[in-house]
Amino acid sequence: MSLSFSEIAHAHKDFIEHTLQSYEEELHPSANEDAELVTRAMFSVRNQAIRPPHYSPYSQILSCQLQDVSTAEVTINFAEKRITCSCPKKQVCRHKLAVILKLSQYFISLQQWLSIWRSKRTIPLKSLAAERSPENWQQMADDVLNYTLKDSQPIDPYMISNFHESIRSKIHRHRPYEQEWQELFHLFMEVAIMKHFLLHAVRTKMDMGHHYFQFFLENTLSHIQRSIDALSKTTQLFATEPFFDSLQQNVRDILFIEKGASSFRLTLYLQFWTKLFTEKKRFTYELSILEQSGGVQTDIDLDVVKSIFYILLDTTSPLERAVETMHEKNVESFIEVAHYALRKGFVDEATLILKKALPFLQTYVQEDLLPIRRQKFTRKLDYLYEQIALSEEEELALYASFGRYGIESFSNYLLRHSRFDQWIALHQLYPSSIPYLDQCGLKEVVAQAPETALPLYHYYAMEEIQQKSRQNYKQAVRIWRAMKNASKKAGKLDYFTSYIEAIQQQYKRLRALQEEINKSNLLV
Repeated sequence: MSLSFSEIAHAHKDFIEHTLQSYEEELHPSANEDAELVTRAMFSVRNQAIRPPHYSPYSQILSCQLQDVSTAEVTINFAEKRITCSCPKKQVCRHKLAVILKLSQYFISLQQWLSIWRSKRTIPLKSLAAERSPENWQQMADDVLNYTLKDSQPIDPYMISNFHESIRSKIHRHRPYEQEWQELFHLFMEVAIMKHFLLHAVRTKMDMGHHYFQFFLENTLSHIQRSIDALSKTTQLFATEPFFDSLQQNVRDILFIEKGASSFRLTLYLQFWTKLFTEKKRFTYELSILEQSGGVQTDIDLDVVKSIFYILLDTTSPLERAVETMHEKNVESFIEVAHYALRKGFVDEATLILKKALPFLQTYVQEDLLPIRRQKFTRKLDYLYEQIALSEEEELALYASFGRYGIESFSNYLLRHSRFDQWIALHQLYPSSIPYLDQCGLKEVVAQAPETALPLYHYYAMEEIQQKSRQNYKQAVRIWRAMKNASKKAGKLDYFTSYIEAIQQQYKRLRALQEEINKSNLLV
């Protein structure tokens, strides 16, 4: 016997209340589309458009049909806490909301719920969008964000991308029709949303180091970078000047946030000041603000930020004084500045920063930097230092600071200087695998100095034999084939023959190995 709506509602009250609350937060009363969606859902409930339910107590699955323009079927799997609808809308739709409201009416007043929801309505977003100004655009963003994000409630890291996408979709319904304004609107809103999210994260003590939060930051940064690149290639309209002023303020506010995601915030700031904001008057004004910001409490070293403007304004002495403040804690931030200096063609300024950073790199890479970031960071350093002139002593200091995380970079350096013996010694000191050796340039070593590679082939073949399985013996034979080719290039084929005969004698009790050696024709 099928249960009634009332019995189902009371059996799953917690899920229904939670779902209604999530819909209430997602639907914004100032957005005309959301207001209409709620109105139509309420209409379906009041006009008995929802047919009697089909419910299985065993599977805890509820199915019911709604008579709408076309019939829609809503299914709620209470066991899996999932609600779906047959209509094409992917997120909250009027059908799902109508069913949740139908179930909710047995323990709340729908009229009271609707009144409270509508009371949160402010100036309609459509009205704000109609009168184009940075103040209205900012109010649109603040209105949606203040409604969606509750000051005292942190967001679960795995939900933050969904929150962001929901907010973005609500705002972007009201973007300008003119194509020349759309990219600016997109960038303005991305920055406004990000500022609000970061401030909310600090207030609620969210874990900004969580990988979901980091993914959210990287994804948003890529959106912002695309907009910056697009806008930097177009001529700015006179009417857009106030919007750029507002962007400048918001980007600075993000920089001045007390703590959290410091690398992202600095990168974001640099993107604007090295690509989009190009007027000297802006440089001068921003630098004056930074120099007067002594009381700002932030985890970003403002001496690093000032150095950007000393470079852009071509003032050498202040830059030298700023670089003197470099230490292990801010060295990565200075390296970011050097990176952007090279991109803008300021080679001398980048050289000054990168050479000053050399003494700090070993401690920073080996001790301060998270292990997961070390290899990627050393590759970046290798790329940057390749673009400036270094003495041999400075080059060796650089690669010594990388340790095992810069093996590939140091290998390339040794190959460039034809130091093949040192290349072999490096890979004996830090053993890896044959595929990694190939990635680091083993084929070039074999081509230029084949005799130096023979001890390395021997080492890896022995490593395979120690595993004592036929598969490893086959791999050892593959390594010996490569060793045979290197011996042939070095004119030491007789040595290789003697070597294989000695291996056979040493491991004569390993029958599977003997079979693999004989099948391979290594001695032919």
